[in-house]
Formats: sequence, C-alpha cells, structure tokens
Amino acid sequence: MVVNLSDEDREPRTGVNNVTTKEPIVAVLGAGTMGSGIALVAVRAGCRTIIHDLSQSNLERGLDTVRGFLDKSVRLGKMAPEEARQAAARIEGTTDLPDLADAEVVIEAIYEDLGAKQQLFGELDGIVGERTLFHTNTSTLSVTAIASGSRRPERVVGTHYCNPAPLMKLVEVADGRHTASWAHDATTEFLTAVGKTTVVTKDRPGFIVNRFLIPWENSCIHALDAGLGTKESIDTAVTGALGHPMGPFRLLDVVGLDIHQQVATRLYEQLRDPRFFPPPMVERMVAAGDLGRKTGRGFYTYDDNRLFGS
Repeated sequence: MVVNLSDEDREPRTGVNNVTTKEPIVAVLGAGTMGSGIALVAVRAGCRTIIHDLSQSNLERGLDTVRGFLDKSVRLGKMAPEEARQAAARIEGTTDLPDLADAEVVIEAIYEDLGAKQQLFGELDGIVGERTLFHTNTSTLSVTAIASGSRRPERVVGTHYCNPAPLMKLVEVADGRHTASWAHDATTEFLTAVGKTTVVTKDRPGFIVNRFLIPWENSCIHALDAGLGTKESIDTAVTGALGHPMGPFRLLDVVGLDIHQQVATRLYEQLRDPRFFPPPMVERMVAAGDLGRKTGRGFYTYDDNRLFGS
C-alpha cells in the first residue's frame, strides 16, 4: 500500500507510480526517528524517496514528521514555500517491499536487531537491482554480520547518520569485511551529493561517535541526578561553552530514552566498560514512558511531539 505525502504537480518517475524519471531514487527502511530524518535529507537534496515500514501507523507518523519539518522550515524562513512543496512531492510511503524495486540506494534504519536487518537485506536481494547500494544505519552492530544476510555482501556499507539527521552534517562510513571498493566510493559520492560530511571508521562497536557520545551523555545524566545542575543549566553550559548545537538533554529527548538505553546497553555488553552502562535515571524514565519528544515528555515536555517539531 502506497501513501503519497503530496500529489500536486508530481514530476514523472519510475518505481511506485510506474512512470519515468532521471532523479535518483532512495528507499529508506523504517519510519522512526532516524528513518524519517534520513528521508528528509534525501528529499531536500532532490532525491525521489520512498519510506518503508511494516506498520501503517508508523508510516503515517513518519510522513507527518517529514511534513512538519518542511512546514516549519517555511515558517522560519529557511525554505521557500515552493521549495518545500517540491520536496513534499518527492516523498512517498509504502508497506510493500516490492515497491522499492527501482531504488538505487537502500538505507536501512530499523531497530537494532541483527536478525531483522539480515532478513530484510536478504528479501531485498530478489527485489532491487544488482548494483543497488545497501546502507545500514547501525551504530552498535557489526556491518559484516548484517551484510551476511545478503547474497551480495560486497554492496553493503555502514552509514551512521548523526542524530538529528536533517540537522547534523556528519555521517560515519564503515565497510564490512567484504564491502567492495566500488560500493564504498559510490556511498561517499552519494553522501556528499546529499550534503553530508563523511568520516571513515572501522567496523567496531560504536564506531567513533558513539564511543565518545554514550559515556558523555551518561556522565551528564549522572551529573543531573547528583544535583550538579539543572537540565536547563547543563544544556546551556554545553551549548554556550562547548559549542555543541544542542544540549545533552535536548538531544536525548530527540533520540529517545529507550533508544539511548538500548544503544548504551548493547555497547556495554560488547565492550564491558562501565562508562557505557545506562544510569538508573534512564531505566526509571523508560519505565514511566517518558521517552522524549516522541511521547511528549522526557527531560522536557512538548506540546508538539513530532520529532523535529517546535
């Protein structure tokens, strides 16, 4: 089932609507925080983009996130109304994998489950073209292990987008053991074309960013729990003195406390470094359902729970 975000003045294309286009076609697997954010990156760069999710409700929520971000960009004067309208016309959603047959780049951004990622790439082997790039947005699992689910592991590349993907420039690129040079080169060319800065890293738990970020976020949570400062003062100190674009608690609310807990726990299990173990405050917040922006309440409260809303 295909859901169109906007059908006004849609330009011709191949794929879901069975018409012709020369624009690159990108498929994003998963309509959650990262998936919808990566889709925004693609549509703003001029790519025809299809978001896939198994859940129709998740799909609708992801498309609404895209719509909200584009609308807000117009309100803030960061995007012209016509530019936003054209971007909205470039995105579609589907719950059917065969609708991704014409994708040139497939970006997997589902939950961190090795078996699910392997199965998904294996199913796509028989749907997309032989030269279609397979990107995985994992930050804790082995790219090599994920690639083993495909009959063509040479085309699988790790591409870890920093969160929030529409706002952060950096993408970590990690090759699996069998990643081919042509796939690596095509990946960096694609990421550059959509406006990203790339750094190459080894296929190791956490790559570069989460090796630093998770222990630091845990330290900030411990500091808050110990009364070193309020969430507001710590966020202000980090943005004002360290130059971060977003404080740790605003960032954690965007990422989701459940996601932070999962990533931190998985890295702790692999590295056995206590700095990665999620603080008790995280466990309490997750148990209470205070997951961040997506639930309307985390460290802060939100009237608009769209992940990139105001």
